[in-house]
Amino acid sequence: MLQTPKLLQSSAQFLHPPTPPAPPSSSLSISKQLNLSRRELTISSNASLLLLLGSQTVEQLNLSKVRAEENLTNNDQQEDKVSASPNCTDRVSTKRAFLDISIDGEPVGRITIGLYADDAPAGATRFSKLVSGAAGVSYRRKEFVKIMPNYVQHGGLRSYGVDAEIAKRTGSNLETENLEEEWERLYEKCPGTKNVAGAVSIIVRDPSKPPPKLKLVARQGKLVIDQEEVGADPNGTEFAIAIKDSPELDASALVIGKVLEGMEVVERIRQVKTVQENTSSPYFRVAKLVGDKRAVVAERGFNRPYSKVLVTNCGLMD
Repeated sequence: MLQTPKLLQSSAQFLHPPTPPAPPSSSLSISKQLNLSRRELTISSNASLLLLLGSQTVEQLNLSKVRAEENLTNNDQQEDKVSASPNCTDRVSTKRAFLDISIDGEPVGRITIGLYADDAPAGATRFSKLVSGAAGVSYRRKEFVKIMPNYVQHGGLRSYGVDAEIAKRTGSNLETENLEEEWERLYEKCPGTKNVAGAVSIIVRDPSKPPPKLKLVARQGKLVIDQEEVGADPNGTEFAIAIKDSPELDASALVIGKVLEGMEVVERIRQVKTVQENTSSPYFRVAKLVGDKRAVVAERGFNRPYSKVLVTNCGLMD
């Protein structure tokens, strides 16, 4: 009776064999694979990022190197251009002129000037004629009218009165057309400051001149708009001698020569006391803006020497 349940149990086991062990869960393997793939992706992404950054760094280094080479090439080209451009400060003088100067009747010395007759023929010819008196008029007994910290300026000849009449009789032309053309040519040709220390130049234009003033005028029973010139244009006889580099003269003056001897005389002229400038006054600014002639007259008096600085004698030396 006791064996029967065992047989029944064994038969039941035979009829129902034990189930095989379940394989590992697929979710666990997938999670492990996912974990591995994430780690690998992280490693690979970091490596690719490092490669990308390294390639960008190399590209930037190459780009900076190329730019540096381009800058060196441009600098070399600019140096070649500068070296190829004419050096206008080393021009050779072909004529010599002299000016004897006095201050309040006391002789202070002679200024010897070398003229650039080859580089500035029109300006050098104009100055030579006025110094030698070949134009019928000369700089003798004419005054220096402006003394600035960097240069001194001679008043030249008047465009009216006795000087102008004598110049017309002798056939001399006091117009500045040829001088302006020569100034434009040399202005483009010579880079940098033209009026360096010791340079002698002729005033050929006035860049600060105000525009013509418009006004209504009755002509033949009709009102017409007319233009009134404010101030006078230079006549090409005023000249300046630079004590220091004077770039402010480049826009108006044509360099025709340089001082060979007598810079100490020019320094003596610079030390003369002058009329104080008053351009900061609001009244002067308004008058200058509206083209008031009184402002033009007042401006001519600024920086004018109190003492009489004259050219007592002048001429050509060879």
